[in-house]
Amino acid sequence: MMDLDRDACYRAMAARDPRFDGRFFTCVTSTGVFCRTICPARTPKRENCIFVPSAAAAHAAGFRPCLRCRPEIAPGLGSWRGTANTVSRALALINEGALDEASVEHLAERVGVGARHLRRLFEEHLGAAPVVVAQTHRILFAKMLLSETQLPMAEIALASGFGSIRRFNSVMRRTYSRPPRELRRARSKDPAADAAAITLRLPFRQPYHWPAMLGFLGPRAIPGVELVEPGRYRRTISVGDAVGTVEVTPVPGAAYLRATIRIPAVTALGRVVGRLRRLFDLDADPAAIEGHLASDPLLAQAIAARPGLRVPGAWDNFELAIRAMLGQQVSVAAATTLAGRLAAAYGERIPGAPAGLDRLFPTPEALAAADLAAIGMPGARARAIAALAAAMAADRELLRPFETLDATVEKLSRLPGIGPWTAQYIALRALREPDAFPASDLGLLRAAATEAGRPSPASLLARAEAWRPWRAYAALHLWMSEGDVPLAAAKRRPGAARHRPARETEVAEPARAGE
Repeated sequence: MMDLDRDACYRAMAARDPRFDGRFFTCVTSTGVFCRTICPARTPKRENCIFVPSAAAAHAAGFRPCLRCRPEIAPGLGSWRGTANTVSRALALINEGALDEASVEHLAERVGVGARHLRRLFEEHLGAAPVVVAQTHRILFAKMLLSETQLPMAEIALASGFGSIRRFNSVMRRTYSRPPRELRRARSKDPAADAAAITLRLPFRQPYHWPAMLGFLGPRAIPGVELVEPGRYRRTISVGDAVGTVEVTPVPGAAYLRATIRIPAVTALGRVVGRLRRLFDLDADPAAIEGHLASDPLLAQAIAARPGLRVPGAWDNFELAIRAMLGQQVSVAAATTLAGRLAAAYGERIPGAPAGLDRLFPTPEALAAADLAAIGMPGARARAIAALAAAMAADRELLRPFETLDATVEKLSRLPGIGPWTAQYIALRALREPDAFPASDLGLLRAAATEAGRPSPASLLARAEAWRPWRAYAALHLWMSEGDVPLAAAKRRPGAARHRPARETEVAEPARAGE
């Protein structure tokens, strides 16, 4: 099990230090409950405290979640990233319901390790076996739905992954020592509320730089599929056969985002929440990441300007991969225009949807059969996109994060039209690789320039070795810092060209056979 310093944990818990919220949980032997570090209850005696690294470990030890501090809304734990990405990949699959019907052996196969090794990793980093982690996730997600929605009990049971209402009632009663109906908070219904919408909290570890997130996603929003407006992000979604929309907004002063989900299938809720957490990088640990990166003067000023900067993810990996290919050698605006044309021509239209948010991004099957040259796309680019779409249609696991970063980049680079920059960009955003780093990107090279001139990709890559395992976050800080006049002016050598419009990349990808 993860080694926890008992003295440090007790001091953090006694001080109710929010910086440690979600990093560990306190099991109180005198009450049988486990709590977050910020729990408002009276501080227990030291001899009555056991500290564990995860809610699953507390559940496995027989403790029940505290009803005051609500462990179900604690920020996610990201401290193993960079040292056990296998755990991160497996957790992402568990959150999508991978163990609701399949076995641990099947899960281990999907992440490329043996079942015994996967169990050992979970015990080492989370203090609990995969099946216990999955069970705890179901329980805490069900508790969130009980507290924050008016969904019927049967729908909550289905949405949280329980096979039946009977099983749901039994597990919740055993965990909380009371029936589910007693866990539901009294809530007055808002007569103006949308009956078809479900609003949930998406907790994170502070700080979180929401303006920077929207500043990155806004120019890249696909017309018809996404809308980025002042203070909020909206998009169309498809999970299985269910089609709907989501809207995400910040809550001033709160350590969570508010997600309003409109989708007809309650069984999709867990997957929607999981995807939104990856899209907005809500499981990151900014204190650990920025504390490490700020030791480099190149990054220190950028971090001070945007504390809590996250790496924007993707709702759908295929969508992001196509978006990355469209961005080769063109401006952000031009790539966004092409993406909008793709969605308008080949994406499914949503009947009755509001203007500007009425399309789903095209499926792999649709793009594999499409005449992409008809929308003004260069022939080589059209063939490359069709090839990726066909490969994705044949293998739905093609763009899933099952391998190491190097293996993922190598696999993607074998596809027509995908070179090192595109492969690293896909890994960085779609596959959530925290150490991905497109060193040949001209924006990064410009941001890293000194009075001696712009570095070469090789020299930037060498400097970035000190940024591991968080090079993706360093890349985001450098990209965002390009618009900072004081920072840019300080780095601009005499006679250098002024800042140019943002591009996805200005570095040519290697030519492919047949192009």
